[in-house]
Amino acid sequence: MHGRFERRRPIAEMNLIPLIDVSLILVIIFMVLTPVLVHYQMTVRLPTSTEGAPAQAETTIVVQIDRNGRITVNDRPVDASKLERELIGLLGKSARKTVLVQADRAVSIQKVVSVLDIAKRLKVGKLGIGVTGGK
Repeated sequence: MHGRFERRRPIAEMNLIPLIDVSLILVIIFMVLTPVLVHYQMTVRLPTSTEGAPAQAETTIVVQIDRNGRITVNDRPVDASKLERELIGLLGKSARKTVLVQADRAVSIQKVVSVLDIAKRLKVGKLGIGVTGGK
């Protein structure tokens, strides 16, 4: 019979809700701290290459940025504000051409990224960053 005369039993099962709460808080803490810890442990060294396969000259457009920030496209000086127009002229309607960006080590990464953004916006076939040989 159920009702008023039912015997009360002690609760024999463990309450898991506090354990789950603590576990989720720990997961959130690790998710927040992991990128910070990885960022402080990473060191970036720009690569040098001893050898590599050169790209075909007729399908490659070489954009060079020297130490002073001057830009040349296929060994012709180009003003930074006219770089996109110059690349449009060289790319034409071909989506198979490669744009290779070569920058001096002293050049700000922002200048390199802006050149890469222009090339990506023009939807080039391949996009690469050139490295120097030796030390």
